[in-house]
Amino acid sequence: MHGEGKSKRRTGSDRITKEQEMVSLDVLNHVKINVMQETSILSLKNAFSDAKSRFLFNKKELRDAERKLKQALIEFHQKLRHLKSYSFLNQLAFSKIMKKYDKNTSRNASKAYLDMVEKSYLKQSDEVAKLMESVETVFIEHFSNGNRGLGKKMLRQKAKTDRHRVTFFTGCFAGFSLALIVAIILLIHVRKLLKSNGRDKYMTNVFPLYSVFGYIVLHLLMYAGNVYYWKRFRVNYSFIFGFKPNTELGYREVLLLGSGLSVLTLAAVLSNLEMDMDEHAISSRTLTDLVPLGLLIVVFSIAFCPFNIVYRTNRFFLITCIWHCICTPLYKVTLPDFFMADQLTSQVQLFRNLQFYVCYYGWGDYKTRESSECRASSVYNNISLVIAIIPYWIRCLQCLRRLFDGEDSSQAVNAVKYLSTIAAVVARTFYAQEKGMTLKMVALSASIVATIYNTYWDLVCDWGLLRRNSENPWLRDKLLLPRRSIYFVAMVVNVILRLAWMQTVFDFHEAPFIHRTALVALVASLEIIRRGIWNFFRLENEHLNNVGKYRAFKSVPLPFSYENGKDL
Repeated sequence: MHGEGKSKRRTGSDRITKEQEMVSLDVLNHVKINVMQETSILSLKNAFSDAKSRFLFNKKELRDAERKLKQALIEFHQKLRHLKSYSFLNQLAFSKIMKKYDKNTSRNASKAYLDMVEKSYLKQSDEVAKLMESVETVFIEHFSNGNRGLGKKMLRQKAKTDRHRVTFFTGCFAGFSLALIVAIILLIHVRKLLKSNGRDKYMTNVFPLYSVFGYIVLHLLMYAGNVYYWKRFRVNYSFIFGFKPNTELGYREVLLLGSGLSVLTLAAVLSNLEMDMDEHAISSRTLTDLVPLGLLIVVFSIAFCPFNIVYRTNRFFLITCIWHCICTPLYKVTLPDFFMADQLTSQVQLFRNLQFYVCYYGWGDYKTRESSECRASSVYNNISLVIAIIPYWIRCLQCLRRLFDGEDSSQAVNAVKYLSTIAAVVARTFYAQEKGMTLKMVALSASIVATIYNTYWDLVCDWGLLRRNSENPWLRDKLLLPRRSIYFVAMVVNVILRLAWMQTVFDFHEAPFIHRTALVALVASLEIIRRGIWNFFRLENEHLNNVGKYRAFKSVPLPFSYENGKDL
């Protein structure tokens, strides 16, 4: 009887245990794993192994779930460390304030107040420390294979440190670039290339090919300057752009990329000139113009290289942003996406030169260094017009997508701004191709309207300036730069550089000692410089708005969502 009672109790307890297991497994009926992008798989596969026969979570879902949980634990641990630091700094502040008080008043009042602080919840509570210990235990067990040192290292990610070798190679490449520029100038002077018969052909056909890389180098230099001043004035650009921790490029790394590309480009130009002037290489002269094509292939190969070299994380981040721009409005628009699209609007001449690459090499014009037939084609001119308006059309679609998502009703006005710019670009392009007084007046009118519209939006909406009743008259309440005059100078420079379109409308195509093609490149460079100035103040305003409107936080998505709104 006693044995039978035990067996009955055991059977009953087993039944209860199985029922509890069924209830716990029933929780999974309401759980759905959100599928994002693929990541590594470790512990979640084991966590759901008992339910594998009933609930089919594929590897992709498990990998994504693990990545999200890992990132959520890291972010949670970081916030706990911030809370602990906040508590310590407040206690330290109490101590220093009271010591200062005792010193200035010659009273010994600090002991009584500090005793109160010691007994307060701020000092006595250990909830944060316990939570940190719990997070560390879970993280070490599931995400570092029990390796305590590795787990703590992953949780306490150290700030990125600058490497001396980056500075060293940046200096080397900058020196090489300067030496190559001097060598090119001397070669042009000694060989009297400016007075040679092939000068016009070279400037018309070869110079645009190399100017592509010049535009990229200039944009990198402007971005390096942006990063330097963002860091100096504590603009949290890495948070705003959503870079992964410790992967953002500092200004030294950006300068390294820019100076490295500069060395490659200048070396290619020098070798091209040498081969072009070599009288013993006449038979192979048709191959000299293949040098810029080879350089373009090298640059694209590095940009799309799948191996972890040359800042792969940042390269793929850039490629992803460009892809989102191309696929607009299919993707939800984020700040990096529309910031990248804004950069593309300042590189219209670069895209036109890439079109010329296709024309020059696709039609075989490089063999004779003649592109008149290609450029005279109506198809070429029509494609050139389409290429010029694509970046603005992308921004227009992004504004409409943000309006559709309900983010900001002012995006409708912003979309109209880009439509006005498209109208101005189309009018100027038609005037450049067809001429005529009517087209000139249309181009002039459209350009004036677009310039006023864009300038107002730059200064008032993007930069947040021209607030008449602010603490800083005609600026805004909060400024990061110490001198207000810098903002006024930046506004004036922005307006002046926005008037670069006048070169087309008023037919400023020739200038003393400057070839027509070089003048076009100069105007395009001024737009890139304007964009670099715009970048700094745009992100400064975004940073201040994030703080002022309490948007300076990061929400880490968890991998599970519960169906039917049931709480578990």
